[in-house]
Amino acid sequence: MILKKLSLAIVLFFFGLNAKSQNHPLDQKVIPEIKITSPMVPPAWAVEQRKLFNLYDAACRLFADKYLAENGYMKVVERWGGNDGPDDAMENFAHWTLLYALGGSESVLEIYKKAWEGHLIQFTKAKVPTIEMAKDGMYYKEFITSFDWEHNGEGLSAFNFYGLVDPNDTLFQKRVLRYAGFYINEDPEAQNYDPKQKIIRSLHNGSRGPKLTFATETGWGGEPVAGHPERLDRYSTASNIVGDHPLNLVSTTLAMNAYMLTGDDKYRDWLLEYTNAWYDRIIENGGNIPTNIGLDGKIGGEWGGKWYGGTFGWNFWPQSNVRNYFIRGPRIAFGNAFMLTHNSKYIEPLQKQMENLYAAKKVVNSKILLPNKYGDNGWYGYIPENRFDVLRDIYLWSLDTTQLKHLKNDPWILYLLGENPNYPEQAIKREQEFIARCIKNMNEDDSTAEVRQTDEPQKVNPVRAGTLVELTTGGNNPGIAGNILHCRVRYFDPTRRRAGLPDDVATLVEKITSDGIELTLVNNNQTEPRKVILQSGAYGEHNFTKATVNNQSISLNNNELLVVLEKGTGSKMILKMDLYKNNPTLSLPW
Repeated sequence: MILKKLSLAIVLFFFGLNAKSQNHPLDQKVIPEIKITSPMVPPAWAVEQRKLFNLYDAACRLFADKYLAENGYMKVVERWGGNDGPDDAMENFAHWTLLYALGGSESVLEIYKKAWEGHLIQFTKAKVPTIEMAKDGMYYKEFITSFDWEHNGEGLSAFNFYGLVDPNDTLFQKRVLRYAGFYINEDPEAQNYDPKQKIIRSLHNGSRGPKLTFATETGWGGEPVAGHPERLDRYSTASNIVGDHPLNLVSTTLAMNAYMLTGDDKYRDWLLEYTNAWYDRIIENGGNIPTNIGLDGKIGGEWGGKWYGGTFGWNFWPQSNVRNYFIRGPRIAFGNAFMLTHNSKYIEPLQKQMENLYAAKKVVNSKILLPNKYGDNGWYGYIPENRFDVLRDIYLWSLDTTQLKHLKNDPWILYLLGENPNYPEQAIKREQEFIARCIKNMNEDDSTAEVRQTDEPQKVNPVRAGTLVELTTGGNNPGIAGNILHCRVRYFDPTRRRAGLPDDVATLVEKITSDGIELTLVNNNQTEPRKVILQSGAYGEHNFTKATVNNQSISLNNNELLVVLEKGTGSKMILKMDLYKNNPTLSLPW
């Protein structure tokens, strides 16, 4: 029977029993292996997926030529603040490392590293004598001196995803530990956290610690620069930054990376302590996320006891219904805690908050609108329900089918449910068209470094990796706010020893279940075989229990699986998993 199975379309065996004689690039590591020999004409989505990677490569090279100096500096006017500040330099590259981790070209990573190292020097040297936190440099110890986590998280987005790419980079390792140290109070100059009240003490915090005095308009928006439109009046009521804010929960990703890099429980313990404190406050507040915690640890403590007070809070920013950052930090922190513990309690605050919003919904022209603001007179500031991306997270983490009622118009979720079969090709085409527009706009951009704002290149940044995350990993778009990646599977090239899909290989996650996924894996190359490692979870947090290909199955107990694709082959794979069985780690398969 075994010999017959070996002659079928797939060959299943455990690599490592004779690894040395095979001279395999994974050396002596034992990884289960599957060989796929069944011919497959590359589906349209597979051909277009590979074209998308190539298009990203060309567009990224053009972007770098246009906006990045030879020394890695951004060709911009250097400014401080939330209107056009140093965080925007790296927000221009927010998804570049994530794209590389999915299979992007080497040039994508090279450009990111050049920009990252360059911007650290550029904004450490950039000084604004009239602004307290920028007078000696906007960065200190290679980190923002003190600012809010809407902006801090965006500036660190690409850095956080770099952990998926090269966690053995010694500079990255030193920075991960240093940055986390600013928040677990290991640095005497950056005592951001109050362990007694379990709060981060100000909305503005960083490598020089929390700013515990009121913020001026220029402290928020930067000094005026000739030729630049000013928006300082938007901060006219934003002076009170004292106390904790849910945006600060974005900082938990620093500890998350440090834990996944080292396994040191001090990072895990701090993350859970701080997140649990916010969990308790939200539950105490009836499921509504407070947007200010006083220095005394009380809800609304710096805003007259109002849970909905606070800069960037429920009743702030009268010019816009959108600028309320109550959900950004909790989405990230509770996701981190859930991955660490697999405790469904961390989904509860997000779910309760959304239930409260749905209880106050409006229906206009058959579309559901949810409130994004709360004031003395109750809920207001209604926006479309699909603006709340956390709805996907709640469903994908819990796989509670009752949550699908909020996602009935989500095209990707409908595809996973078998109701939107054309989604992959449509989504890839949409991304190709987006990149083409970016290339056109870059070619027509005649601005110069002397007048260019730091955030202007974002308008033509060709990289947004959310669609590839959905299609290849079964994960929700992590956004650019400082998140980690939550997904079911990701890929490595064992031949080149790098993260991401190998050249010519395409993949499509077609179904997500409570105990695994179904995907199709294709080698578009008709003349050469390809090898690819599948890892269960972005950080190996899940465990494969069984793999089925062409009605043949193999039992597994591993978070990695090596697949050998013969030339011009492909197959559907059903992968069963124990979810969140392993401690997440940044370790690579070799």
